[in-house]
Amino acid sequence: MKNKLSDLNNHLFEQLERLNDNELSGEQLAAEIERAKAMSGIATQIVNGTKVVVDAMKLVHRGDAPSVINKLLGEGLS
Repeated sequence: MKNKLSDLNNHLFEQLERLNDNELSGEQLAAEIERAKAMSGIATQIVNGTKVVVDAMKLVHRGDAPSVINKLLGEGLS
């Protein structure tokens, strides 16, 4: 899979456009709302996962990664 965050952004804007369709009503609108909720949940997970990666990259860049890893694993704690 070769998706990027820009693809996610495009999908979310496409979903927004579908929700803004004045011709949708009843079951069609309800289905789009459910679809939007599902997309929002998945998008949140993708963004949160990306934030973890960026935060880890910052730690590595600053040279703090080993001490943070040790704390997470419980090593070096008194």
